[in-house]
Formats: sequence, C-alpha cells, structure tokens
Amino acid sequence: QVQLVESGGGLVQAGGSLRLSCAASGKIFRDNTMGWYRQAPGKQRELVAVMSSGGGTSYLDSVKGRFTISRDNAKNTVYLQMNNLKPEDTAVYYCRWTAILPRAPDYWGQGTQVTVSS
Repeated sequence: QVQLVESGGGLVQAGGSLRLSCAASGKIFRDNTMGWYRQAPGKQRELVAVMSSGGGTSYLDSVKGRFTISRDNAKNTVYLQMNNLKPEDTAVYYCRWTAILPRAPDYWGQGTQVTVSS
C-alpha cells in the first residue's frame, strides 16, 4: 500500500502562483511515476503533469510554460509549481502514484482545492 498526502492548495487571484506538494509513504517501488490530475465541477478528471522517477515529464498543453513538475526521489515527494494561474485552472487537484510494473495499481491522494479568482 502507498499513502499520499497532498498540501498547498488555496485561493489565489488570476496571475498568481501556488505550489502543490505530495508526499508518498508506504511500500514505495523505486521505479515509479508521480503526477497531478485535476477535476473541475462537471468535467472529467484530466492529467496535468506527470514525472517518472527517471525524470521524464509530460504536461497538459494548456499548462505548458506555466506549470512545472519536479520531484525529490529521496523524499518520495512530487511538487507542482503553478504560475500565472487562470480562472480555468480552478479544480480539485489530485496526486497519483503508480509503480512502473505490469498491472501495477494506482494510488490517489485525497485532493486539494485550487481556486483562481478573476
């Protein structure tokens, strides 16, 4: 089992910044992927950014150039630096962890609310 604890959400004005953190604990497999997803009311959950333990990254097109994902493998922690936030970034942000293994299960955090006012 893997437990994820997220922090860093909140209310910010458009153009502002927030930094999300997600710490993983438990049965951590060395080769893994950690990422951030978000879900706005009435919409499907979507991938925002993901980073493997090897350093590979992938971003949602609409956040490229504004959001940066990073991680500290020694602390099993992933971060999402969000700059130039827009009202359309408002959503609940979820952390996800999965081992890079066949049929590995996904683990999700409890979610943290990000609200961007115009």
